[in-house]
Amino acid sequence: MKVLILCTGNSCRSQMAHGFLQSFDPKLTVCSAGTQASGKLNSKAVLVMKDIGIDISHHTSDPVEKYLNDEWDYVITVCGGANESCPTFLGKVKHRLHIGFDDPSHATGTDEFIWSEYIRVREEIKEGFRKFYNESIRQCNDL
Repeated sequence: MKVLILCTGNSCRSQMAHGFLQSFDPKLTVCSAGTQASGKLNSKAVLVMKDIGIDISHHTSDPVEKYLNDEWDYVITVCGGANESCPTFLGKVKHRLHIGFDDPSHATGTDEFIWSEYIRVREEIKEGFRKFYNESIRQCNDL
C-alpha cells in the first residue's frame, strides 16, 4: 500500500501526517510532498512529534514533481486554511482524499499559545489519520 501526503510547503502538517501514518503501520510506503516544497522541515513540527516519541527529523521536504510518475493507492491533501489552496496531484492514483488541518505555523501570540497550536494540530492530525488508517487501510488489509 502506497500513500502520498500533499500540502503546499511540505514542512509541517504533511510531515506530521507522514510520521503518524508510518508509525501506525511500518509496512506502508508513505511519502509526503509539496507543490511549493520549502526544502526544510518546520523545527516546531519536529519537536512536537518528538514529544510523543515519533522522530520525523530524517524526513525531507520534497517537491510533488518527484512523485508524479509513481502509482499511489492514496493521495491525501492536508492543507485546510481558507487562504490556502490545496495542491492538485495529476499522477496515477486510485483514491484522492482531503483531510484538512489548520496550519500551526501561522499562529501568532505568545510562545505558549503558538506551542499549544502545534499540539492541537498534531492531535487533530493523529485523530484524522488514525480514522483514515482504521477505515481505509486496516479494513483493506483484513479482507
